[in-house]
This record gives sequence, structure tokens and C-alpha cells, in this order.
Amino acid sequence: MRDYKNEVSDRVEFIQGVIRASGARGVVYGNSGGKDSVLVGILCKLACPDTVGVIMPCGSKRNYTEDTDDAKLIAQQYSIETRTVDLAQAYGEIKAAITQAAQLSGAAVANIAPRLRMTTLYAIAASEGRLVAGTSNKSEAYMGYFTKWGDGACDFNPIADLTVTEVYEFLTHLGVPRAIIEKAPSAGLVEGQTDEGDMGITYKRIDEFLLSGTCSPEDMKIIERYHNSSEHKRRAAVVYGALTPDS
Repeated sequence: MRDYKNEVSDRVEFIQGVIRASGARGVVYGNSGGKDSVLVGILCKLACPDTVGVIMPCGSKRNYTEDTDDAKLIAQQYSIETRTVDLAQAYGEIKAAITQAAQLSGAAVANIAPRLRMTTLYAIAASEGRLVAGTSNKSEAYMGYFTKWGDGACDFNPIADLTVTEVYEFLTHLGVPRAIIEKAPSAGLVEGQTDEGDMGITYKRIDEFLLSGTCSPEDMKIIERYHNSSEHKRRAAVVYGALTPDS
């Protein structure tokens, strides 16, 4: 197990270094009330007093109930400035506008909300001289379980090297309420949606592979399928002149 006491100080130092190098005045992040968001918010607040968490409900009932309640609870506990931007109307309007030009797939519709949220964060960041903190973890990144140019976008990410299992351990070390730690991971995009339900595999089994290199043949098929099909998400945009015929 990691030494999470030292991890706190090391990550706080990392965040402070990024802020100093950029000349930014503070940090902004999406405060979803989920485990990754909670950990990033705590670390950023410890590193920078001028940290703002933005709650961005986007139509799902869970966004307005337990997620918002958990987000406010952590913000209050750690004295993190909180703002709310309700994106439900914008989400409906942009979806309606796009459907006039194309028939949208389910995945395309689901990805609108994360991109609207990132648009919101960058608008605030640009207006107030802040950096956008990312909240994706190592397990999500390996599986490609994030939205390209949505929750995968950021200026820096203080937890990108942590698996979901390690995020749980870190939050336990920090004394975060068990209700938040034990809440089923969900992007909160549609009613009843969970990360593990979507992927057909638990984070525990994904992390077993990432941390030890072992898993069942059945799990390996799922992990390889998700990892291989999402490789484009982990790469920078392809630009002319960067590739050769043999690449």
C-alpha cells in the first residue's frame, strides 16, 4: 500500500509547482460528488486556497440529489468555494440543434454532457486566470472510460497515476465519509447508469490486472477490448508530417 501521508504532501507540492509555473491565480474543477472529484478537490484546496469546485447538473436525477449533496458536503468540510451551473437547458438545446443535422447515436448523446461541463470549466478558468484540474484516474484511462475532450481534458491531473482501488485507499486515509467511498461509480449521464455496468467488469478486477498483471481469461478479453478500442483517446491529435508510411 502507498504511504498516503507522504502522497498528500508530494501531490500538494506538485500542484503548487504547476500553478507557480503557469502564473495562474487558482484552480477550478468539476465537483461531481464522485470519489475522483472529491480527492482532486481536497488536494487542490490543500495546495491552493483559491480553489473553486463547480457543480454542473445536466438533467440526470442523480445529478440533482445524491451527487449534489455529496459535492456540497465535501466542499463544506474542506471549505472549498462552490458554484453551481445548471446545464440541463443547454444540454437539451444543443442536442436538439444537432439532431437537425445528424441522427445522433446513444454514445454521442452521452458525450455531450461531459463536453459541456469542460466548456464551462474552461470558460471560468479563462475568465479568472485559473487552471482546470483533471479528475480521471489510471483505471478509467486504461479502459478508455472517459470522454475525449470532455472529462479527459485538463491543464493538470494530480491523480492520473492512481487506480480506483488506490483512490479508495487515499480517501479512507483522508477520512472521507464511507457513503461517498462506497457509492457505485457513475458518470451520472443517464438514470441508473454505472461505470461497472457499462463495461461489464468491476474496477476491482481491472485494478487487479493493473497492479499485479493477473486476471482471468474472460476479464482479459474485456480489458483488452476496451483498451485497444480507446487507444485514440490517449494519444495526441494526429497532425500532418508526424507519421511516416512505416508508422
